[in-house]
Amino acid sequence: MTEAREAILLVGGKGTRLRPLTVHTPKPMVPAAGVPFLTHQLARARAAGVEHVVLATSYLAEVFEPYFGDGSSLGLSLEYVTEREPLGTGGAIRNVASRLASGPDEPVLVFNGDILTGLDIRALAASHATSGADVSLHLTRVEDPRAFGLVPTDGSGRVTAFLEKPQTPQEIVTDQINAGAYIFRRSVIDTIPAGRPVSVERETFPGLLADGAHLQGMVDSTYWLDLGTPQAFVRGSADLVLGRAPSPAVPGRCGDRLVLPSASVAADAKLTAGTVVGERARIGEGARISGSTVLQDAVVEPGAVITDSLVGAGARIGSRTVLTGAVIGDGAQVGADNELRDGIRVWCGAVLPDASVRFSSDQ
Repeated sequence: MTEAREAILLVGGKGTRLRPLTVHTPKPMVPAAGVPFLTHQLARARAAGVEHVVLATSYLAEVFEPYFGDGSSLGLSLEYVTEREPLGTGGAIRNVASRLASGPDEPVLVFNGDILTGLDIRALAASHATSGADVSLHLTRVEDPRAFGLVPTDGSGRVTAFLEKPQTPQEIVTDQINAGAYIFRRSVIDTIPAGRPVSVERETFPGLLADGAHLQGMVDSTYWLDLGTPQAFVRGSADLVLGRAPSPAVPGRCGDRLVLPSASVAADAKLTAGTVVGERARIGEGARISGSTVLQDAVVEPGAVITDSLVGAGARIGSRTVLTGAVIGDGAQVGADNELRDGIRVWCGAVLPDASVRFSSDQ
C-alpha cells in the first residue's frame, strides 16, 4: 500500500510561546483564515487519502471533540486520546497506537499540530513505499537552521544522522531540517517505550538509526511555517487567505481579505494583505487593517490602523489606535489613541485607557 489511510495528529502542546492566544484555546484551535488551524490540517490529510485520524490531545483536550465530533463533516473518522501526563512527541504517538487498525507493515502518517505546510503527503507516502523505509521524514530547507534539528541524508535520501540545534558553523553540515511530518511503518510505533515521556526527535529517531533501521528523508521545500509564535501564526493565516499556503478548508475565495459572513465592515475601511475578520466582528469607518487577524466578536473602532497583528475574540480596539506586530488577548480593551508596536502582547481582559500607551516593547 502506498497511501497512508491512517494518521496520528499531535495536538497536545500548551502553546506557551503563543500566549495570550492560547490562554483559553489550545494552539491547534486558534482560528487561521477563519477556521481553527486544525481544520486545515485535517482537510489536507483527507485530500491525501487519509480516512482515520487519531488526535493525541492533552492541554485543553475537552475542546476538540465538541467542535469536530466524529469527523464525518470532514469526511474523516476521528478519535481522541487524552494524555494524563505530558508524554512528549514519541510518547504521544505510542500512547494512541492501540487505536490504529493498520497492519504491521502498513504506513501511518504522523504530523505535528503547529506546522503549516504545502507538503505533498501522497508523494511522501509513495517515497516511503518505494524506499522500503521503516520511517520516512518530511525535510525542508531553511536559511538559518540553528533553531532546528538538522537531518543530513546521503545521495539516495537515506538519513545519516540527527543533529539537534547546532550552534557553531562546523556543526551546520546541512540546511535540511526535520519538518514535523512522518510516515511510520506501523510496527515501528510499537517499539517506542510506553507509559513514559519520549521525544521522537531526540530519542526515537536517533535510537532507530543506531539500531540500523532505515530512515528515509524526502526534501519538499514548498510552503513551510512553524506557527509557534504569534507573529508566525498571523503570517500563516494571511498566507492561507492569500493562497500562498494551500488548504481546501479556507471558507471563501483566496484574495486580499476574508470576511466571515456575520461580520460587519464599514464601506470605507481598507482590509489588505490577507486580513481575516471573524464572525460577528465589527470594523469601523476608515479603519486600515493589513496582514492581520481580527477574531470573532472583536470591535475595531473608526480610524484604527492595524498591521501584522492579532486581535483576540471579543477584544476592542479604540479609535485611531495603531497596532503593529501586536497581539491583543481575548476580551482586552485598548482605548483610543494608543500606539502598540513590535511584538507587544496585551493579556486577556486587560484594559488600557485612552492615550495611555505610546511605546514599543524594545524601549
